[in-house]
Amino acid sequence: MLKFLAVFLPCCALLLFGCPSVDTQLRDVVDELNLAPLQAPTVADAALFELGQALFFDKELSGNRDMACATCHHPLAGTGDGLSVAVGVGGTGFGPDRVLGAGRSFIPRNSPEVFNRGDAAWTTMFWDNRVALLETGELHTPAGVDLPAGLSGVLAAQALFPPTSNAEMRGNPGDLDVFGVPNELGVLDADDLDGIWQGIMARLVAIDEYVDLFAAAYPRINTEDLHFRDAANAIAAFEADAFALTNTPWDGYLGGDDTALSDEAKRGALLFYTDAGCGECHSGDLLTDQLTHNICAPQVGPGRGDDAPLDLGRAAETGDAAERFAFRTPPLRNVSETGPWMHDGSYLSLEDSVRHHFDPQAAMMSYDPTQLRSELRDSFVNDELILEDMLSNLDPLVAEDPGISDADVADLMAFMTTLTDPAAGELQQTVPDEVPSGLVVDRP
Repeated sequence: MLKFLAVFLPCCALLLFGCPSVDTQLRDVVDELNLAPLQAPTVADAALFELGQALFFDKELSGNRDMACATCHHPLAGTGDGLSVAVGVGGTGFGPDRVLGAGRSFIPRNSPEVFNRGDAAWTTMFWDNRVALLETGELHTPAGVDLPAGLSGVLAAQALFPPTSNAEMRGNPGDLDVFGVPNELGVLDADDLDGIWQGIMARLVAIDEYVDLFAAAYPRINTEDLHFRDAANAIAAFEADAFALTNTPWDGYLGGDDTALSDEAKRGALLFYTDAGCGECHSGDLLTDQLTHNICAPQVGPGRGDDAPLDLGRAAETGDAAERFAFRTPPLRNVSETGPWMHDGSYLSLEDSVRHHFDPQAAMMSYDPTQLRSELRDSFVNDELILEDMLSNLDPLVAEDPGISDADVADLMAFMTTLTDPAAGELQQTVPDEVPSGLVVDRP
C-alpha cells in the first residue's frame, strides 16, 4: 500500500532535477502517514499514583506472596523481565537471573513491556488481544459479563487478570506462601474471578496503610465497598504516568528537528515505511497496528492450554483457524530495551528478530535454539508437519522477500535505536523503597 512512496519521481525527472534528499522523501512519508510526536498523558492524581505504585510492586497481590506486577514488568528491566518466557509463582531471583521453583513450569509467553500503555490510542492488551476496547466503547475481556463496572480503560482491565492466573500470580491448591501459611487464593475455582478479586481485597484492607492509601485515592468509597477494580484503576494510573516516555530522537524528528536522526537512521526510517514494509504493521505513533499476525515466529516454551506444546495465539481465543499462530504486533517504542523479542522471546538479538520478517520460512528452518537458556532449548518445536502448518497460514504481508541487503539492515537498526527514550534506562525513581505489606520489593 505504501511502497509507492519509495519512488517520487519518474526516471526522466530524476535525470533532469536529481533525486530528492532522504529528508525530503522521509518528510513526505511522515506527512502522508500523519505521523506525529507521541504526547504525554495527563499526570495522574497524586493519591491514585501512590496507591498504584504500592500495588504494582507489592507481592501481597499474589497467592504465595512471592510475585508482584513488577516481577514480570520491572522498570529496571525495560518494563519486562529480560526472559524469553516468564517465571511465575514459586520462582526466585530478579530479571534474567530468575529461576523456576521446584515442580513449576514457565509461563507460556514473553512478558510484554508496558511503555506508554496509558496512551488513548491503545485499544488492546495481551499478545492475543483477549482484552480489547470495542468500537462500541465496551470492553471485551475473559471475564465476560462478570467484568466489574467502572474500569478506567483497557489498561485497568488488563490489570485484573494476572492475579487470577495460577501460574502467573495466584498459585495452586496446597501451596504455602513465603511465611509457610496456606495460600487461600490458590484453592479457589479458576472461574470464580470475583471470589479471587474479593480475596485479594480482603488481604489489602487488612493492612492499615492500604486502608489509608485507598481512602486518599477514593475518598467517596467506604472501605467495605472497595473492589479489586479500584486497585486495577490505580495500577493503571501509575503505569500510565510512570512509564510514559515520549522524548525519543524519532519524536524529535517528527517534531521538526532534522538533526535528531543520523543519516543512517533517516535511511532506515525511509526503508521501514517503504521498501522493507515494516510500517504496514508497526504503524501509527505507537508503532503497532494492534492487530494479530502470523509471521511464523519460532515456537518455544511450554505452549499454552490444551494446545500445548503449541501456542496458537489469537486462534485459541476466537476458534478461527485463519488466526492460528497469530500474535499482536508489538509496539517498537524503546524496542532496544525490551528483549528478548517475539511473543515467546525466541530471539535474543533484535537484529535477528528483524531479519526474521524478511524471510520467515528460512529463519524458522534455520532457527538455533542454543541461544535460549538451557531449560528451554528442547522446547523448540521443529516438527516438519507443524512447521508446514505454520507456513500455510503465513501472513501475506511477510510472505514476499523484500530484498533487503545487509546495508539496509544496518540502516534499519540505526533507525530502531532512535525509538528509545534515554529515560527508559533511568527509571529507578519509580521503584519504591518499601511497600505497605512489608514484603521484599524486587530489584537487582
